Amino acid sequence: MGVSSDSVAVDIDNLAPPAGKEVCVKTSKGLISVFICGDQQKPALVTYPDVALNFMSCFRGLFFCQEAASMLLHNFCIYHIDAPGHELGADAISVNVPLLSVHDLADQVAEVVDFFGLEKVFCMGVTAGAYILTLFAILLNLLYFYGMCGLLKECLLLRYFSKELRRGMHGAESDTIYYCRRLLDERQSSNVLRFLRAINERHDLTEGLQKLKCKTLIFVGERSPFHADSIHMNTMMNKNTCALVEVESCGSLVTEELPYAMVVPMEFFLMGFGFYNKTPFTSTGSSQELSKNPSRHWCIAPELLSSESLGVKLKPIKTRPTHKT
Repeated sequence: MGVSSDSVAVDIDNLAPPAGKEVCVKTSKGLISVFICGDQQKPALVTYPDVALNFMSCFRGLFFCQEAASMLLHNFCIYHIDAPGHELGADAISVNVPLLSVHDLADQVAEVVDFFGLEKVFCMGVTAGAYILTLFAILLNLLYFYGMCGLLKECLLLRYFSKELRRGMHGAESDTIYYCRRLLDERQSSNVLRFLRAINERHDLTEGLQKLKCKTLIFVGERSPFHADSIHMNTMMNKNTCALVEVESCGSLVTEELPYAMVVPMEFFLMGFGFYNKTPFTSTGSSQELSKNPSRHWCIAPELLSSESLGVKLKPIKTRPTHKT
């Protein structure tokens, strides 16, 4: 676009930030900056900028356009979400902090929406930001408008299983993935939507976890998108009654992807209640993998799997097996 000779030059580098407040929201993927402009009683408009930009450098022109700003601020409360490390004055992210995937970034958007109690939102993203917001919206929108379509099933498979299982051996789809696809084909999309809406409206159980008295065994796949949530859940519970089992190279659906990795921890856990395995896993395990090396896929925090926590006398258990070279 050309600039006419009578255009007014604006020093955008010296423009003050818009009126509003910055809130740092703690998500399961780390802190994220949200700059709020307007009356929070109004409908919500969520923005997400492009790569290397923040809300000031990506949306400032739009919100300094009087007509656009008047329309948007009159009708909405704006929630500007910046990508991690892109907020104003951000320091360099440590190399020790895990790299977030686009699904992690979309999950952060969902957690921001939950944090502010927003039931409905309008979204505005630029390029990469539009992708993140689309990914955030895709699950509900696809389910509502198109039912159990192929793309939605792919999203659910990402939720359930590790990347290794989804890729399969030599490019061939595993039986587990095949049967899961068939099951999803049979699901009524309206029923799934009802369940998903109920989950999205869930309340915080943190206080209840702190008061929980029953013995608890938590399984979580190390490749699960909910791995951090399970770790957090465990830290909130009584260490004398709760044990955490992390299953290596596994997604969320441990019961389907690596069920044999659950056998040994479950047996130790049930021994605390007086139960025992009628057919010991060490002799005739149903899986060849289990009989060869039942502990290869699971690791347990040593301070959690103890005689005090599970009610049985156990020898020390290594959290991760040592592989011989």
